Amino acid sequence: MNAVFEPGAGKKHVIGVDFGTLSGRAVVVRVEDGAQLGSAEHAYGHAVMDSVLTAAPATYGTITLPPDWALQDPGDYEEVLRRAVPAAIAEAGIDPATVIGIATDFTACTMIPTLEDGTPLSRVAGLEGRPHAYVKLWKHHAAQPQADRINDLAAERREPWLARYGGFISSEWEFAKALQLLEEDPEIYALMDRWVEAADWIVWRLCGNYVRNACTAGYKGILQDGAYPSSDFLRGLNPAFADFAQSKLAQPLGELGSRAGGLSAEAAAWTGLPEGIAVAVGNVDAHVTAPAAKAVDPGQMVAIMGTSTCHVMSSDHLVEVPGMCGVVDGGIVAGLYGYEAGQSGVGDIFGWFIEQHVPERYVEAAEARGISVHSYLTELAYAEPVGAHGLVALDWHSGNRSVLVDHDLSGVILGQTLATRPEQEYRALLEATAFGARIIVETFKASGVPVGEFIVAGGLLKNRELMQTYSDVLRMPVSVIGSDQGPALGSAIHAAVAAGEYPDIRAAAAAMGSLIRNAYEPQDDSADTYDLLFAEYRRLHDHFGRGGDEMMHRLRDIRRDVLAEAAAPRQEVSA
Repeated sequence: MNAVFEPGAGKKHVIGVDFGTLSGRAVVVRVEDGAQLGSAEHAYGHAVMDSVLTAAPATYGTITLPPDWALQDPGDYEEVLRRAVPAAIAEAGIDPATVIGIATDFTACTMIPTLEDGTPLSRVAGLEGRPHAYVKLWKHHAAQPQADRINDLAAERREPWLARYGGFISSEWEFAKALQLLEEDPEIYALMDRWVEAADWIVWRLCGNYVRNACTAGYKGILQDGAYPSSDFLRGLNPAFADFAQSKLAQPLGELGSRAGGLSAEAAAWTGLPEGIAVAVGNVDAHVTAPAAKAVDPGQMVAIMGTSTCHVMSSDHLVEVPGMCGVVDGGIVAGLYGYEAGQSGVGDIFGWFIEQHVPERYVEAAEARGISVHSYLTELAYAEPVGAHGLVALDWHSGNRSVLVDHDLSGVILGQTLATRPEQEYRALLEATAFGARIIVETFKASGVPVGEFIVAGGLLKNRELMQTYSDVLRMPVSVIGSDQGPALGSAIHAAVAAGEYPDIRAAAAAMGSLIRNAYEPQDDSADTYDLLFAEYRRLHDHFGRGGDEMMHRLRDIRRDVLAEAAAPRQEVSA
């Protein structure tokens, strides 16, 4: 292992690659101080397949996907390595020979069914038209019935691991998605040798070694205290599922920041990087961002705000937090318990509103001003004082991840009148996500894990009005990461550790991370009114989420039944 980096020893660089929901981003980072020298982004060719399986060959015809599905094509991930990495190096203007390591992060839980050698089943001849052969993206929520059964059986059996996940296993995670695959396409399940997190698959493609990272295994794979749920428990879900953990998941774990292997000749040709450089163990986009924001101490909560929001925080003690996504020993940094919570929809909700509910005159006015519709609506919305719109909304358009863990819940805007304007509805949705974050922060505090600092990373921190809203709603300062590529920078930090240039993640974060502390301070007058609105939000939250009102579930069931009937083949009845 090399010594800690010395500035006089010559410039060295690392590559961080962040695989998001719609694209992958590569960044070139200087090991000495974390300076970002170049970056490039490549959009996935098939984006998210949530209605039609567009990756299937044309010979299969149009393959319509059921509700709540979200698939991707793994080939799109490889294109990021071929295109974004060389482009980032070119922009940085560095000699590729100075790059000593590469690390990646991924959305999670994003799962790929593969053969023994890592070949995705979607690439196997004859399976290209089978939806279950493709990547199930994190936002694939069609496994909610399976998740419900997992939770019910675990509660009935008093499985000790359930409390480590706030009492609920999500439909987004490994076991629920795998059980759905087994029950809806048992042939594909039987052909699948490995059920692989995309975070580990891309590392496998880079270095030829399959190393299961401790982060996804713990948070998404129900690996606690060195064990998965027992075969007896899994048999209770489905007899054919009894050996799932042993036969489809079992694999050596890699500690975060450790070396998974050396860059293969094939991957070196894709990326233009030197063969044999360090490839770090995979990681999750949210968790890897914490070191980039210098958030490696207890009580620092990082909210990575994009299409969804993931909240991660370390603590020096273990407690059970209701509705948290998980707590894992060393899940963020070694020696501390890493906690995770999240909101399934944030930026997705804002984007949905822009696409579906904004009149053309607003679009034209924004174009005339040369600004985005988001900026135009925000400007109009915040011209009024807090509470002037008379609205309160629930941010459940993609379900609720924390603290209710129910993806069959849905969005609400309450208080609309014939005088309500689009910008007022938009602001109510912005505020709803802040209220959802406050629910999470208060739940952690009530459970004995106080949040001492709230840090924002991700694309949404560019919206200053939204950041001020979060500070006012939370009644605490909001710090922001000093990088516009938080996950990629976090991955680069892990690459530097894997290459041996720093002894651990803490040391690398201190040198390479970036944080602007207390960028936003709460304003008392606004915070007082937000307290009143939050009280109404909590009443609505508890009524539909905890009060026994099953209206949202019934509406979702009606929708599923109607769509299933409409999609069913109809037989002609002869006279």
